[in-house]
Amino acid sequence: MNIEPAPIPPLLPFSRWWPLVAGVLAGLALRLLFSGKPGSPYATMLGAFVYLGPVVVGAVTVYAAERTERRTWSYYLWAPFVANVFFVLGTLLIMVEGLICAIVIVPLFAMLGSVGGLVMGTVCRLTRWPKQTLYGLWALPLMFGAVEARLELPVREHVVERRLIIDAPAERIWREIHQARSIRPDEVDAAWFFRIGVPLPQAGISQDTPSGRVRSITMGKSVHFEQVVTEWEENRHVRWAHRYAPDSFPAHALDDHVVLGGHYFDVDSSAYWLTPTAQGTELRVRMTYRVSTPFNWYADPIARSMLENFEGVLLRFYERRSTRG
Repeated sequence: MNIEPAPIPPLLPFSRWWPLVAGVLAGLALRLLFSGKPGSPYATMLGAFVYLGPVVVGAVTVYAAERTERRTWSYYLWAPFVANVFFVLGTLLIMVEGLICAIVIVPLFAMLGSVGGLVMGTVCRLTRWPKQTLYGLWALPLMFGAVEARLELPVREHVVERRLIIDAPAERIWREIHQARSIRPDEVDAAWFFRIGVPLPQAGISQDTPSGRVRSITMGKSVHFEQVVTEWEENRHVRWAHRYAPDSFPAHALDDHVVLGGHYFDVDSSAYWLTPTAQGTELRVRMTYRVSTPFNWYADPIARSMLENFEGVLLRFYERRSTRG
């Protein structure tokens, strides 16, 4: 009678988690290295880090696991996926990453981590060079990170637009647009922007200045900037270009990677049109935005969906304010 040998217990408690810990630590080490300013070598938003960092995390996770026993193909997928999620959480804990970027990037990192895990798992099964492969994967982001900043970033510029019929005269809506005071959190916090950490708006006040008409925007965490009027038709149409001061975005008010007017993202202009209709007034809002990253295919749809959602919240905000008693 054959008796199956009892499974060998882990050497120490929680040792099955060691491969994930190794992957997380590898990712944190890379993130600390890729802490350069936007546009400089080893900047966080370089493709060398965004594409290859999670691959390295996945490869290290699988390599560490294969050192103790052969793992399954499903392990090559899920363990690197989980390791990258914990890696992103780790960047929050050591305060090298902000909540906004962490939420946006974690799905991409988790998927790329699984790719790295599959690559390393295949190498471990079919070759005798897993260590050499791991060294090679480590070297790739280091090499590309040193030279990628010299390349020109691709630029995508798009327009997002939404409209709403409001049961109020154009003059009333126009007044609310230019004199939006004491904005309460519950009036705007449905916007995804604000739910992931962007400071809430507090007021938007238009006024005449020596340099022309401007609308001053104030937000939480001392964020402030101006919208300079470039087109104006009383009670009908207004367009603003955004103007930022050196202190518009205090340190840690926003993630450095998504600051308006920054290296990677901007909302260039905003515009409103008010058109009388049989049901009231049609309010139309349009924003022109730019994304400039090595992964625009991923960043652009996110930016578009965020801005479309934000425009919808703005329209409902002006509807409530224009129709209240």
